[in-house]
This record gives sequence, structure tokens and C-alpha cells, in this order.
Amino acid sequence: MIVKNLGYFGREARLSLSRNSLLSFATVSTVAICIFILGVAVLMTINATYFMDRLESDLEIVVYVDKEFSEDDTAQLEEDIKEIKGVGTVAFVSRDEAMERLQKKFKSKEYNLSKTVGKNPLPDSYEVKASDPQQVVAVAEKISKLPGVSKVNYGQGVVEKLFKVTHGVRIVSMALIVLLALGAVFLIATTIRLAIFARRKEIYLMKLIGAADWFVRWPFFMEGIVLGTLGALVAVLLLGFGYNSLLGNLDTANFFISLVNEQTLLLEIYGALVVSGAVLGVLGTTISVNRFLDV
Repeated sequence: MIVKNLGYFGREARLSLSRNSLLSFATVSTVAICIFILGVAVLMTINATYFMDRLESDLEIVVYVDKEFSEDDTAQLEEDIKEIKGVGTVAFVSRDEAMERLQKKFKSKEYNLSKTVGKNPLPDSYEVKASDPQQVVAVAEKISKLPGVSKVNYGQGVVEKLFKVTHGVRIVSMALIVLLALGAVFLIATTIRLAIFARRKEIYLMKLIGAADWFVRWPFFMEGIVLGTLGALVAVLLLGFGYNSLLGNLDTANFFISLVNEQTLLLEIYGALVVSGAVLGVLGTTISVNRFLDV
């Protein structure tokens, strides 16, 4: 039954939009602004998450081996570390390699570190990465209890603060996205409410001659979808142009900041924003129709 009347619903929605062209334009513009800000918030959240994930993935536990340990004992310590739950990778760094790394820091000064210190005072060590960055602290504590471990370093204090900051950023970003979505729903609901008020006499006559509720409501649903989708399309075009320009400028300037540049992911985000605009239009219409279409 609904399919047979789609043409009529479309015409009624088009007439309503043309009659209230100024209001429709204002609504599309406002929805576009809301969806644009929503898209900016989404991209910021994704880039912040990407950046935080990179920071977390770079977290490393450095395990210093007791200097009195023999080669066999050191090799056994590696096996003990690997058996700890949550350990991802383990890389051995000999004292000679550690000295070479330290020497590289002085290469620009032509400074011979080996001649200065004489006998190598650095210990053997292991560089350990946890399979889950959130387990770094727990894994470091377990490793520190193993025999032959003189010291464990994982950025104590800084790591805990990093996890708190990343958690807070994700919560704030999600809250912002939800608030912006609710604002868009409210705007569309207000527009549909005004359209219903302008056509209240026509709707009343339709109800008197026996028109079903769904028959009266469908044109408004289509109007809400059109308003939401148009606003979302405008927002996505502006957002895509702005983000691509930003990516190009960052590449040109050789910034150390790395932004998400996966075209497939970006297209999915833009598509989701367009769909979100249509969904928000339906939600706004539903609120208005259910509350104010009492004829």
C-alpha cells in the first residue's frame, strides 16, 4: 500500500519544501553545519585514537640483566620472560650493542665513548613489548620479580598518565558526537513541526475523510529524509575538501604529525555521515509527528 502511494508522498513532500523554501533552506544549512561539526569531531576522534594507539604501541619495557648472570642464565631469563602472560615480543640487546647505540648519540661530536669509559659498564638487557599496551604495567611488575633482573624501566608514572589522557580524550570525543547528533535531531524536528502546523487544516480534512495516520505521516518522513540528506551531502563535500587540503598541506610542510589517510576509511566515514543525516531526518520527523500530529 505504501509503495503504491510513493508518488503522492513525494509530491506532497516536494510541495511542503517549496512552500516553506526559506525555512527548508535554513534547515538544510543548519543541518549541514551540525553534520560538518559532527564530521570534524569524528575525524578528530579517529585521528586522536590513531595517534594514541601509535603512542601505546611504542610503549616498551626495558629489562636490565644482573651483571653477574652468565650467558646461560641470561638465555634462561629470556625464556622466563616469554612465558609471562601478556608478553608480545622479546628482543635481546647485548652490552656491546647498547654501547654502540649510545655512541651513535655522540657521532656528530666526534666523541669516542669507549676510550672515555674504558671497560663497558652497561648491562645486557631485553626490550619487551606487551601484546596489549594496557598490560604494560602488569607485565613489568611480573618481570621485575624474576631472578636476575636488576631493574625494569617502562616510563613509570608517564605510562599511567598516558592511559588516563587517552581514556579521557575518547570519552570527551564520544560525548561531543552524541551532543551534536542530538542537536541535529532537534533542528529537523523543529522544521517538521512548523510544516505540520502550516498544513494543520489540510491534515484535519484528510483525517475527516478517513485518511489513515500512516498516510498523513509519510510525506513528512520523506521531507525529513530529504532535509537531513541534503544537509549531510553539503557537509560531506565541505569536509572532504577541507580534510584533503589539510593532508596536502601537512605533506608539503613535512610535519611530524601523521593523520589518517586511508581513502577507504575516509569514504566509509563520509558515507556514514550521509546515512546519519537521513537517519537524523527520520528521527526528527518521528519526534514531531508523534508529539504534534494530534488531529
